[in-house]
Amino acid sequence: MSGKFVSRSLALLGICGGLSALGGCDRAEPASADLEPVGQVESAAIVDTITAGTYVIRSVMTNKCIDVDSSSTADGAKVQQWDCNGTNAQRFVVTPTSGGYFSIINVNSNKALDIKEASVAANALVHQWSYVGGTNQQFRFVKEVGSEFSIRARHTDMAIDVYWGNTANGTELVQYPYEQRTNQRWTFDRIDGGGGTGLAAILSESTFNAMFPNRNPFYTYSSLIAAASTFPAFANTGSLETRKREVAAFFANTAHETGNYVYIEEINRGPYCGTWGPPGCNCVAGKQYYGRGPIQLSWNGNYCAAGAALNLPLHTNPDLLAQDANASWRSAFWFWTTQTGAGSMTAHSAMVNGAGFGETIRTINGTLECNGGNPGQVQSRIQKYQDIANLLGVSPGGNLGC
Repeated sequence: MSGKFVSRSLALLGICGGLSALGGCDRAEPASADLEPVGQVESAAIVDTITAGTYVIRSVMTNKCIDVDSSSTADGAKVQQWDCNGTNAQRFVVTPTSGGYFSIINVNSNKALDIKEASVAANALVHQWSYVGGTNQQFRFVKEVGSEFSIRARHTDMAIDVYWGNTANGTELVQYPYEQRTNQRWTFDRIDGGGGTGLAAILSESTFNAMFPNRNPFYTYSSLIAAASTFPAFANTGSLETRKREVAAFFANTAHETGNYVYIEEINRGPYCGTWGPPGCNCVAGKQYYGRGPIQLSWNGNYCAAGAALNLPLHTNPDLLAQDANASWRSAFWFWTTQTGAGSMTAHSAMVNGAGFGETIRTINGTLECNGGNPGQVQSRIQKYQDIANLLGVSPGGNLGC
């Protein structure tokens, strides 16, 4: 931590390890036995019951989104899978028709998902077309596994399928008899406010586990959610997009600080004893105030102030942040929502008021990294933010650097 009430940037291992790659063809040629499902990262606010609403729809196999090619508004435009990017080309309004079937209308084009020429053949293409109520434009959602659904065309009962289980961007969608394969199953992320509130509605336990598969067991999901609930503004302010961006920003910065949650305590430890801070916060003999926890809280002044705010004895027992997971998470949320650090606003304010991800870097470690101080570290934070935003199905917004 540099300067007053600023969290340090240890850089540790930079941004250790990427998010797990997904891939693998999911239909054998010809198929005689199902392949082992590829582990997927679930979206935020995923639903297990589909009702009328607006959704982002993701392939279970690839974690990519159903997308209208090049944001086209034309009849006949290709429908494909693509990396999730938060655009309206990947948002669909689901509306009941009759008999348990639904139309699926793209938000950008106002055109429906449609089996081309009402074909009854396997591998017939899915494209978009003006909605006229045809049975080739209506679908039912069959719950297959947990929150995973197949999408069945009304006129054939075939499932929408990522063609040949191809993992590439731009792979077309077709109809094909359902064979219990992951390239025929989809998750639905509701984005019109129907997905609940708070961090748990944005970040499921399975998503957290997939984001940080090698994290230290100290960082439990249950302690994370319990701690977040004591800061009700976090992940609960503004539109769903804003909430997702804040969550992505928080975990991008804290993953950077902890080596993807491998580390609880700073590697290069020292006393971090300063003369600044609230009255009565001089260093306690025998105690060291090096970085601990998700935000790597450092310096006696910060431990003292956080302890007073959280009603924890952090001034006299800074090691508590490496012993109590709930306290550790709370220290990170305290800094995120209340401290301006080296910046001019809290990290929470930067994300909910539109200042952008770059201002969270400035708040957390701007003295050392911003304004050309360490562009490599800034870029590693940005890359992690973009990765997590993509997983949560939201665009990262602007003003990413500092």
